[in-house]
Amino acid sequence: MFRWLRNSFLTGIVIATPLGVTLYLIISFVGFVDRVVKPIIPARYNPETYLPGDFTIPGLGVAIAVVLLTLLGALAANIFGRSVIGMGERVLTGVPLVRNVYGALKQIMETVFNGKQNSFKEVVLIEYPMKGLYVVAFVSADGNDALREKISDDVIGLFVPTTPNPTSGFLLYTPRSNTIPINMSVEEAAKLIISFGMVTPDRLPDDVKAELPDHVKA
Repeated sequence: MFRWLRNSFLTGIVIATPLGVTLYLIISFVGFVDRVVKPIIPARYNPETYLPGDFTIPGLGVAIAVVLLTLLGALAANIFGRSVIGMGERVLTGVPLVRNVYGALKQIMETVFNGKQNSFKEVVLIEYPMKGLYVVAFVSADGNDALREKISDDVIGLFVPTTPNPTSGFLLYTPRSNTIPINMSVEEAAKLIISFGMVTPDRLPDDVKAELPDHVKA
């Protein structure tokens, strides 16, 4: 009986924890956007102004933000809108520090949301930080001419994420011959990193030992 109660309790934790954390993050995000957007809305255009008492509309700020972003995207689709946005960009790029921050953020957003590109191309293993130890890395891009000239013709860029936050990490460049391809998607690798290695893919990766580079086999 005690074992059944314990197993049921643990099962409940396993089910409730991801649901609870997800709901908490959603509610926190909605609340944050509401706190930022609502004060910007003039009182006469705010529906909550006409509601009795202190009644508020949860998610109103998110809905308004979605509408404004959609209008901004539609504005950028015509010649007049592109001219206005281009003028604003020229002003921003004229300020030294702001220029660097804005340029980097714009390039990141274009890379993430451009459907014709992939943020990461594939998942590989690299021997790091010492011989016999391996980490998961994402292939981010092929090396440019300057890197190929100094390193190797098959040089690639790798993003090595940290656990449990895969959005932080470091970038390194190495010849592709130093990497070990594995049969794992980017999403599966991200889950592996976030879970401290406890969540593994449903299917096992290919036997990487047969694909080890010569310098690793030695």
